Amino acid sequence: MGGLILIVQVLALFLSTPMEVSGMQAFEDPTQVSNSIYYIIMILAFTLFVLLAIKKNMKWVISFTIYLAIISTIYYVVLALFVLIPSLSGFASIASVVLSIVITVLLYKYPEWYVVDIVGVCIAAGVSALIGISLSVVPVIVLLVLLAIYDAISVYKTKHMVDMAEGIMDLKLPIMFVIPKHLKYSFLKEDFKKGEKHEAFFMGLGDAVMPTLLVVSANVFMTSNFYPVLGAILGTLIGHAVLSIQVMKGNPQAGLPFLNSGVILGFLAGVLISGASIL
Repeated sequence: MGGLILIVQVLALFLSTPMEVSGMQAFEDPTQVSNSIYYIIMILAFTLFVLLAIKKNMKWVISFTIYLAIISTIYYVVLALFVLIPSLSGFASIASVVLSIVITVLLYKYPEWYVVDIVGVCIAAGVSALIGISLSVVPVIVLLVLLAIYDAISVYKTKHMVDMAEGIMDLKLPIMFVIPKHLKYSFLKEDFKKGEKHEAFFMGLGDAVMPTLLVVSANVFMTSNFYPVLGAILGTLIGHAVLSIQVMKGNPQAGLPFLNSGVILGFLAGVLISGASIL
C-alpha cells in the first residue's frame, strides 16, 4: 500500500503540469483558506448523503453517484495526457469521453482487485492533481489538519466512518485499494459479511489523495520546491509505516491523522532545509 501511495504521488506530479497548463484549476484564487472550508463542507455533505442512503437501503444511489464521479475524473486525467501530445489535441475531448466510459463500464462489469487498483491509482492521482493545483500550500495544510481531526472523530468517537465503510464495502465500488494476502484471492468473490475474516487488506483512496495534495501544491506553488516535495513524499511514507504498525494490531484505524501529520512534518522539514517560504 505504501508503494501504491508513492505511485499516486509521482503520477499526480506528472499530471499536475498539463492540468495547470489547461486551466483545470477549481478556484481563481488558490491562496484563499475559505476554499479549504468549501471542501470540508462538501465532504460532510457527501458523508451525510451516503449514511442516509445506507439507512434507507438505497445503495444504488451511492453506486450511481460514485460511478459518475469516476467517469468525470478519468475524463480529466485522459484529457490532461492528450495535452502532452499536441498532434492529437483535436481528438482530445471525444477520446477522453470514450475512454472514460469504457474504463467505467469495465469497472462495473469486472471489478477484480487488479482492475480496481489500476484505475484507483489513476483516479487518486487525478483528483490529487486537480485539487493540488487549485489550492496553495497554506490552504492545503489547513485542509489536511481539519480532515485529520474529522477522520479521528469519525473513526474513534462517533464511529460513523466505520459504519459507512461497512455499509458500502459489499458494493465493491472502486473507491479503495485492495491488496490480496495470497495470489489466489478474488475481489469478485469477497464476502463482506460483518465479522468475516478478509483475505485482503483495504485502504480508501482518500488516504492516498489527501497527503498527495500537499506534494502537488508544494511543487506548483513553491519556487524552491525540491526539498519540500521530497520531504512531503518521505513524510507520507513514514506516516504510512506508523499507521501500518497500528493496523496490524487488528483494529480499524483512522488513516489521515498518521498520513497528514507525516506529510506536513516532512514538508516543513524540507522547507527548513531549502530555506524557502510557504507564504
